[in-house]
Amino acid sequence: MTDALRAPVIEVTQVDAGGPPPPPAPSRRRRVLLVAAAVALLLATAVVAYRWGSAGSPEGAGTARPSASASADQPLTVAQVYETLAPSVVTITTEPRGSSGTGVIVNADGLILTALHVVDGAGSIEVTFADGTRSAATVVAAAPAIDIAMLAASTLPGIVVPAVLGGAGLAVGDDVVAIGNPFGLSASTTAGVVSGLERTIARPGGGSFSGLIQFDAAVNPGSSGGPLVNTRGETVGIVVALANPTEAGTFIGIGFAVPIGAAAAAGGDRQPQR
Repeated sequence: MTDALRAPVIEVTQVDAGGPPPPPAPSRRRRVLLVAAAVALLLATAVVAYRWGSAGSPEGAGTARPSASASADQPLTVAQVYETLAPSVVTITTEPRGSSGTGVIVNADGLILTALHVVDGAGSIEVTFADGTRSAATVVAAAPAIDIAMLAASTLPGIVVPAVLGGAGLAVGDDVVAIGNPFGLSASTTAGVVSGLERTIARPGGGSFSGLIQFDAAVNPGSSGGPLVNTRGETVGIVVALANPTEAGTFIGIGFAVPIGAAAAAGGDRQPQR
């Protein structure tokens, strides 16, 4: 929000009590003229204050100054997106592999969407919620074709805050924010744009993933399973991969996410992974 412009303030200084004697009192006619001049000055000041207090064109006639909450369609800042999503993002660690990743709470039951490769083959899974609550978790649904898994935690925090799911009308060039735990750096937030839609990439071990969102917000190992979020604070995808032609496996500007509709549908049956 911005502070409203204020009207000019005229300061009045008092004559020191030990100064020269006051001038003779003015005549009645002169007093009338002085009062009229003072009224005119006040009216002029009011007009100036009105114009300075208005927004828009230089004239400012009748135009109200917009505020940060003036429109429901006004996009959120990156900081506001992070503040909105942070309570819904979890850290995932597995044993005995000792790998880590990210997940996002998607309903009031506390179910968590993540990338399947984060938890695939793990002997045990632990999730850490935003408030610090730690819990064992199990895979209740998996969709290997799109690298998505759904987890259920045995213990939930006192307040469960699911993310708002969206993504309708997502277009190339739209601003997006990725939240995750790259290299174990919890709740890292990066911003970029949608670079492409309906992308197909090769998958390790053969085959391919299709229908993916391509984006350029920075993601790295540990970001997998985290939410990709639009500027309305809606989770539009689940991060699953990055492209790198080298063996370094680090980000060079191309990340991929499964659209949230496909990811959420993968946990619809809630059948344990076999």
